[in-house]
Amino acid sequence: MLLRATDIAKSFGGRELFREVSLEIAPGDRIGLLGANGSGKSTLARILSGEEPPDAGRVSTPRRVRVARLRQEVDPRRDRSVIEEVRTAFGELDALEQELRSIEAAMERHGRAGEAIPESVSSRYDQARHAFEFGGGFEREARAEAILEGLGFSAASRAKPLSSFSGGWLMRVELARLLLSAPDVLLLDEPTNHLDLPSIEWFESAMDGYQGGIVVISHDRALLRRQANRIAELAGGRLALFRGGFDAWRSEQALRAEQREARAKEQAREIAQTERFIERFRSKATKARQVQSRIRALDRIERVEAGAETPRRLRFRIPEPARAGEVVLDLRDVAKRYGERSVYAGVDLQIRRGERVALVGGNGAGKSTLLRIAAGTLAPDAGSRRLGHQVEVAFFAQHQIEVLDPARSVLEELSRIARSDDVPRLRGHLGAFLFSGDDVEKRVAVLSGGEKSRLALARLLLRPSNFLVLDEPTNHLDLAACEVLEQALREYRGTLLMISHDRDFIAAVATRVIEVRAGRLLESAAERAQASFSAAPQPGVLAQAEASGSEPPRAPGLRPGKRERMQARERAQQQARERSRSLRRARDLEEEIGDLEVEVANAERRLAEPDVYRDGARVREVDAQLRALRTALDGRYGEWEQLASELESEGDEEACD
Repeated sequence: MLLRATDIAKSFGGRELFREVSLEIAPGDRIGLLGANGSGKSTLARILSGEEPPDAGRVSTPRRVRVARLRQEVDPRRDRSVIEEVRTAFGELDALEQELRSIEAAMERHGRAGEAIPESVSSRYDQARHAFEFGGGFEREARAEAILEGLGFSAASRAKPLSSFSGGWLMRVELARLLLSAPDVLLLDEPTNHLDLPSIEWFESAMDGYQGGIVVISHDRALLRRQANRIAELAGGRLALFRGGFDAWRSEQALRAEQREARAKEQAREIAQTERFIERFRSKATKARQVQSRIRALDRIERVEAGAETPRRLRFRIPEPARAGEVVLDLRDVAKRYGERSVYAGVDLQIRRGERVALVGGNGAGKSTLLRIAAGTLAPDAGSRRLGHQVEVAFFAQHQIEVLDPARSVLEELSRIARSDDVPRLRGHLGAFLFSGDDVEKRVAVLSGGEKSRLALARLLLRPSNFLVLDEPTNHLDLAACEVLEQALREYRGTLLMISHDRDFIAAVATRVIEVRAGRLLESAAERAQASFSAAPQPGVLAQAEASGSEPPRAPGLRPGKRERMQARERAQQQARERSRSLRRARDLEEEIGDLEVEVANAERRLAEPDVYRDGARVREVDAQLRALRTALDGRYGEWEQLASELESEGDEEACD
């Protein structure tokens, strides 16, 4: 046994987090520690690591067993580089190496003096050298380089100071340092939050080869499914242990809920029957003893409530957005550089109404740059960005949590972006994101990471928008919140562009997956991406993604003749050409509508100028121009709406075929 926790209890400010928590960790254990945000998972991890004392109970480990926890905050010391920070994991090996050098120097002095080397010196040298070799002293530099490479650090970036990296990259430095220290027990708090898909695959392979015990707090269902062999669920202040993996735990959860609901229904039936007996015979003296007996039995009964074990769940539906044009976003020949580094040298991206597009790829590939260009918060160096008709963008950035004002309350933070007509529903909106009662008066500074993420989402979704641009929206959310957000996005009637490292989330939400690699956009159908995410992780799983557009699968057993195939292909090509012409015409109409709207606004402004009215002929001329422009604008709108309706009908027919 590597670690044993017995009857642990912890409270904060009079609120009991948990009590009588017991847990044992053995070599080879992969324990998924699950629970809602605020249930005390991170606090329990700090207690297990010895960083925080429990209020009651004890944590014990055998002598020389080392326990290490992945910190969520890293000190970005300006005088230390990435590789220097990672090398701090070699403290014991460095001390052993220094001792070996000292012993070797002493042995050399004895030799020069013609003296025999004392047995104690040679014995200590053998011990130190064995410990140095067993600990990987000779390979430590190579291991450090390999781990940093696996986590996405280039050779050049490893020499850069910590102060030049964002919080996500600092977390990678801490993870590298932790893996290199090779403790006996690893306590990992959301280890994949800031990893891209290739790094997650590498990290999972590193976990496969780890001989010690691991406790992982994570909302990454794919990671839990592939790694956890036990589940520890922290709920209602108690820790429940489940043998078996993540899917077995989910099945048992569902079974327990069904059984509890059945017990609740049976008990309700029995209670109703007893109450009817009491009411019927209350006034009869011959039944008085039986009536009193049943009343006492009702008072003693412990009521079973269906769903009583289920914690409060995030519940929201994204507001119905206004209908946008067929083409929501059109990026053409976009280029972007950062100094000498070219991220994009001319890429195109078109997103249509109703699509849910996921960007995947390694860190540094340019996903966030493309997302910010799409959202309009970053201008390209060349090329064009055009939004479709009536498109309203809402952008959720990774740093969204950081821009929350820590001095404000939850309600004040939401109020500062609200319009006057939003004010009456602010508390109800916050309630949907689990901020109810006095919770709305909490200061942002005291919120957990998950609570801050929920508040940032509440801000984003206060008003309807038809184009959501989301950068890692599931970071810091618990499992239940991830699943509710997943369902809401699946039901969302607008258009979505997102970055996520959550493989289950992408597979459930995305209708289109684009890999960003070497300044290029490589597309794969959502079905293919889902199959990739659900299979065992493979290095470069999307590296061979090809442009979609392959021939649709044929029904089993049908082998049409050559003529029928040619005719079907010609019809499909003709339909594709017609659709392409319609799409081009729709784009042209959107540009014409934009230009006409500008001209109408200018004519209205001229007609409102006092100088115009000094000349009656001038007034009539401007008025005639305005009427002609409005007529032309109405005509363009009518044609655009007709085209949009036809294109949507074609899309529905294709979906039905």
